[in-house]
Parts: sequence; C-alpha cells; structure tokens
Amino acid sequence: MPIQPIPVIMAAYNPDWPRMATGYAEQLRVLGPVLVTVHHIGSTAVPGLAAKPIFDLMPLVTDLADLDRERGRIEALGYDWLGELGIPGRRYCKRDDQTGTRIVQLHFFQADSPHVERHIAFRNYLRAHPEVARGYETEKRRARDLHPNDSHAYTDEKAAWIQKTEATALIWFAEQNPVKRVMGSTQ
Repeated sequence: MPIQPIPVIMAAYNPDWPRMATGYAEQLRVLGPVLVTVHHIGSTAVPGLAAKPIFDLMPLVTDLADLDRERGRIEALGYDWLGELGIPGRRYCKRDDQTGTRIVQLHFFQADSPHVERHIAFRNYLRAHPEVARGYETEKRRARDLHPNDSHAYTDEKAAWIQKTEATALIWFAEQNPVKRVMGSTQ
C-alpha cells in the first residue's frame, strides 16, 4: 500500500534532534535480541543541516523473519507497518503524532544488508564535509520549492544529487574504514 505524499516542511537544525532520536531508538529495545543496533540517519542526523523534522532511524536486526514475528511490538509503539515499500530487504514503518504529522520513519534492515553501508556512508560524509552538507541543503530547498506539497516528488527531485554524492561518499567511507565496522552503533 503506497503512502500518501505529505507537505515538505523544512526546519532549521535543532540541537535537540540527536537526543530526541535516541529516545525513539530506545523504545525499540522492546525487540529484545532481534535488535542489533539503531542508527540515526537522514538529515536530522547531520549537525547544522536544515531538514524535514522527521527522524529517520535505521534499526538493524538479526533476521527479517524474526522481525516480522515482532511486528505487533512495533505497531504497539504507534507505528504503521508498511513492509518493504519498494526496497527489497527493508521493513518500513512510519509514526505520526496525534495531529497526523509524520515524526519518525523506521528503515529496518538485516545487519548484513548492503543498504546499511550506503546510508551510514552518506550520513558520515555529510557530517565530515560541511560544504557538501550545505550543497545538500541548497538542493533540498530547491526540490521543496518545486514540490512544496508532495513529499514523493520532492524525494524524486533530489534523487540524482543524492545518488551522485552517495557514490562519492561510499568511496570516501571505504578509505576511512578499511575494515567494515558498520554493524556497531554509530549514532
């Protein structure tokens, strides 16, 4: 089931975002030994970067089949379970507040998924390269100005910029991390 587009609201970086993300991540401990770690990804994880005030968390799990059996625990926390939602090997969940405003998105992957490294590399690259993060903010504002009421079109609009930067970030990340250490917590 596709999710409906939402308006694209951009907010200045909030220094409370890491603490707030950690609070949402802590709630996922209800998964017990299925949960390996939780990474705070997305723009709210990059200090100084304006962002849609929606927390993207990437919980890593031992096995997606085990996670699927724990679906009720995730839904009990207030999340809508939407399955893969276009990315094989992912479980996507969203949580809205009482007014219907999106506040958290979970992108569950198995700990050994190739998607994990690309998300961590992109986040860490933006953190280490403020000039690139500023370029990303410019791109996000451009995409928002073109599609202020359609989060899907906004995402599509900035996709080419992200793909190009992600490719650079993966090379940089491999040089920084000759031994893969992505599975450990790198909030």
